[in-house]
Amino acid sequence: MSATPDIVTSSPTLAPTASTSSASEHTNPVTPLNASRDARQIVRLAQCPKCSYPFREPVTLPCGRTLCKKCIPELHLRTNISYPATANRLRGFLCPFERCRREHAEGDYNVDVVLTKIIHHIWTEVSIYRNSIKASEELFQTGASEVKSTLHNTAEEVRELPGGRLLSTYIMVEEGQLAYDSEAIFPALDSPYETEQADSTLLGRLKGSTRPELDCQVCYSVFLDPLTSNCGHTLCRKCMHRVLDHSNLCPICRQPMELPPGPNARQAPSNALLTSWVSGLFEEDLVSRMEVEKFDNMDGDMELDTPLFVCTISFPHMATFLHIFEPRYRLMIRRVIEDNTRKFGMLLYNPTREAQGELGRVPFYEYGTLLSVVNMQLLPDGRSLLETVGISRFRVLRHSMLDGYTVGQIERVSDISITEEEAIEAAETSSSKEASSQDHTHFSPHEVSSGEEPDSSPSRDLDSLSTQELLEKGTSFINNMKEQSTTWLHNRVVNAYGDCPNDAALFPWWFASIVPASNAEKYRMLLTTSVRERLKLCVEWAEQLEARRWGSGSSCIVL
Repeated sequence: MSATPDIVTSSPTLAPTASTSSASEHTNPVTPLNASRDARQIVRLAQCPKCSYPFREPVTLPCGRTLCKKCIPELHLRTNISYPATANRLRGFLCPFERCRREHAEGDYNVDVVLTKIIHHIWTEVSIYRNSIKASEELFQTGASEVKSTLHNTAEEVRELPGGRLLSTYIMVEEGQLAYDSEAIFPALDSPYETEQADSTLLGRLKGSTRPELDCQVCYSVFLDPLTSNCGHTLCRKCMHRVLDHSNLCPICRQPMELPPGPNARQAPSNALLTSWVSGLFEEDLVSRMEVEKFDNMDGDMELDTPLFVCTISFPHMATFLHIFEPRYRLMIRRVIEDNTRKFGMLLYNPTREAQGELGRVPFYEYGTLLSVVNMQLLPDGRSLLETVGISRFRVLRHSMLDGYTVGQIERVSDISITEEEAIEAAETSSSKEASSQDHTHFSPHEVSSGEEPDSSPSRDLDSLSTQELLEKGTSFINNMKEQSTTWLHNRVVNAYGDCPNDAALFPWWFASIVPASNAEKYRMLLTTSVRERLKLCVEWAEQLEARRWGSGSSCIVL
């Protein structure tokens, strides 16, 4: 064994810190890891960047980074947040990773199920392999290697350990002798074949035991751009989209998933550690999966597979009742029923041919609602009465005509994440309170009355309200209208859309469905991306109705 190292790397004397970035951030997505040459990098994939020990109850945070559950910082009470304000979102912590440093709520994470199984397989295989080496004197002698490292500012340590570079590096990590930031320096061997063989054998065992855990439970292929939800389960990003198109429940544990669906999910950080596992150890499987995905996307781009009904405005979660009498739409609905999808898109008619983005001057507005047929009553003359319910919003990307009706390629439109929703509320309410405090500080009663008054615009007033207070303003307005027996809030409306909901996420859609406003005004609701934004719009409409009721007498909002 030569004393000259064949790997020249730095061995920092720093303890692992919160600024340590995930190892996957430095991994080429299609570069395989070599058992001997990349032994340190492979072991780092199973090592917590916070405590430097092998993962114990790994938790993947919303930023995509992973650490041990016990390494999560102490929780604190979160302030200026009233929605959704569920029990598991009242406390949070500041992310210990420098590249994030955002606040994560207690309900944003759980133990990562896939990584937990992988870490268990690693521990099992290493234990079995280590015992087999001890039982074989020949392998012990030929597979021995030296590992030099530093940890917690201690002096460099040189140890002779069995089993090749991969096993010896893992042993150092397991014993707490190799910091996450530290490198293992291996002296060059006169006959490296035996060590490389030992490393390849162990890596082969690890790959064989962990590979079954890396299959998505929706497509049953190796993970492609894995996303981990707040319940701790992982799916491919595209598979997560498919699930969230129909339900927000995890297909594995049936718990609500708070991962943003649709276009926003494309911005959600991937599980960095699982991405590294797949790309570094199973590159052939990943390349094959990427090729299949490439052809699937090419085929999908050519499909205009969503029937589009150009008529009126509909909203998610709300009922829409339709009388189908035109022959072209009779045909469309018959096909929707026969192909068992029972879904079609509803678009608002665009009478002025106002330009709609890249679509140009089309006869419909580009944003609509995907409807699902709940009940259909076929009349003797071929007409039909439909009861539908809104599923989700969408935007039309491309369109064409099929047998007289419009078909299109659509993409789902969804809200910002709950974390972003909470951040907006906290920022607006805290800044409004600060501005109010400054107004009181800089203006005395005399100065305010004789000079320019502080800004008290409606938008600023609404910004100062919490999301819960905005909801209360809306529901209070509805209650007042009921007491005054307003003509637009009669029993038929309640029978059709249900009682006024107390859920902040549902109230705006319900309110928009029953409020006496023009469809063009209601269309603004479809363009919103947050619950808070929609509640502000509801309060604005309520204030306009109140002003018109006591002013001109008009009871309808128009543009």
